[in-house]
Amino acid sequence: MALSETLEGGAGSRFVQNVVFMRHGDRIDNFEPLWLPNAARPWDPPLTDAGKIRAWCTGKRIRREGFPIHRVFVSPFLRCVQTAAEAVAAFCAINDDPAEITSEKAVIDPSRVKVSIEYGLCEIMSREARIEAPPKDGKWFIDISEIEAIIPAGTMDRSVEPIYHEPPKWEEDVNAARQRYKDVVIALANKYPGENLLLVSHGEGVGVSVSSFKRGTLVYEVEYCAYSHLQRSITRVPGQQATVEEFQVVTKNGRTGVQFMSQE
Repeated sequence: MALSETLEGGAGSRFVQNVVFMRHGDRIDNFEPLWLPNAARPWDPPLTDAGKIRAWCTGKRIRREGFPIHRVFVSPFLRCVQTAAEAVAAFCAINDDPAEITSEKAVIDPSRVKVSIEYGLCEIMSREARIEAPPKDGKWFIDISEIEAIIPAGTMDRSVEPIYHEPPKWEEDVNAARQRYKDVVIALANKYPGENLLLVSHGEGVGVSVSSFKRGTLVYEVEYCAYSHLQRSITRVPGQQATVEEFQVVTKNGRTGVQFMSQE
């Protein structure tokens, strides 16, 4: 749980920081065989309608975890942007009506969450991620104005400086991508140590967020909209440098769509 606790004797304060790492929802090319051969942007599939519903419902589930999400960072691939839009609407919904299964009628308070694009959360930029070739015009993603039109109005924060200013180069090594995912988790958490974060990315990133912070763990399945939950304590004492503990994996095996096993 995210909390700010005053230490005994006024000696400082302790904050528990939460980072949630979420995979995008159901991508259309896995469900509609005719979509891919006719797609103008085959490397960047959107969500299915079911994927949007799953993302909305997962956002509501994260909302009930017991801590607020302050900032959302998103891979610029369309499926992640659409996933983030549904989750953010769920976080910002003024009335958390359990009967609603989509964000269509949601009335939101956009001041609750701020959203930014983070290129460090991109898919693995190689054939390992089912990307056959880079776009001929070099344009991997839709324009930022189009992204803003998808994200709930008033929640986009374009003033945030990304950790990675551009996407990884084509034919990225898988191990390098895994290290990238780990690095961006730590960098974003350190940049916003007093806030809880949601990172919306890809399946490999969710797996890395567990295996990198839970030693000896093998992640073998990450479902659509699965998410991991990392947590650490930060202690601040006046006149001293803050003490930051290592991240702990709070996620229970299989509970949030991530399945893993110990290799030790």
